[in-house]
Formats: sequence, C-alpha cells, structure tokens
Amino acid sequence: MGPVEFIVLAFPEEQLRAPAVEAVMGLRKTGVVRLIDGIVATRTASGEVLAAEFDEFVELHGLLTGRDVARLIGPEDIQEAAGLLERGSCALLLVVEHLWAEDAAIAVRAAGGRIVGSVRIPPDRVPADPRAGVA
Repeated sequence: MGPVEFIVLAFPEEQLRAPAVEAVMGLRKTGVVRLIDGIVATRTASGEVLAAEFDEFVELHGLLTGRDVARLIGPEDIQEAAGLLERGSCALLLVVEHLWAEDAAIAVRAAGGRIVGSVRIPPDRVPADPRAGVA
C-alpha cells in the first residue's frame, strides 16, 4: 500500500459545483490515487455543521463502492475539517492512497525503512518554475 492522506478541499458555497465533482471523479480515473473514503461537509450560514455521504449526491453516487472502500472519516474528523470552513461553504473530505508511490513504499518497507514525515508545501511558496535559480 502507498502513503494514505486525508485531504480537505474547500469551496466557497454550501453546494458543490460540477467542476469540483469532476475533479474528484478524475482522481479515480487517472490511477494516480485510490479513493478510500469521502464525505461532504457543510458549514451553513448559521454555523451549523452538516455531513453527508457521497451516495446522497447524484453526482457522487457510486464513487465509493467496492472492496477499496473503508469508512475512515469519523465525526471528529468532520468537526475538525469543518473548523477550517467559513460559514456558508462546503468541503470534500477525502482519504486517498497515493498509488504512484506504492512501489517505492513497498521497497522502503522491505529494506526496513518507513516514512517518518511528510510536509505539504503551500503553492505560494513554490516558484512558477521550480527549476529557476537552480544551478
């Protein structure tokens, strides 16, 4: 198994828009990641936190089916993620396995190693051309 990550994708309205749904559908089709679990969380204009399974949305229905699915996102995760949301917005909460790194992860474990850290670098900290300025 490759590295597994919990990702929160926030959107400025309480309703998901088609491009967001298409992006998640695309994740599955590329084979780069495997979608393990997902929830739609909403922070209403009044501050109430709502959570819904993917199957409650026509656009997401059937996205989480089969043997690859595990229910890993719990109420605590939903509340923590909702704390990141502004009122009147929603988010896709996703648990994904990075399939692209699976072979490397297997080799590292076989050699007695393990991943001990991972840091997400914000896009504004990376130059448009990361090679710029590298000798």
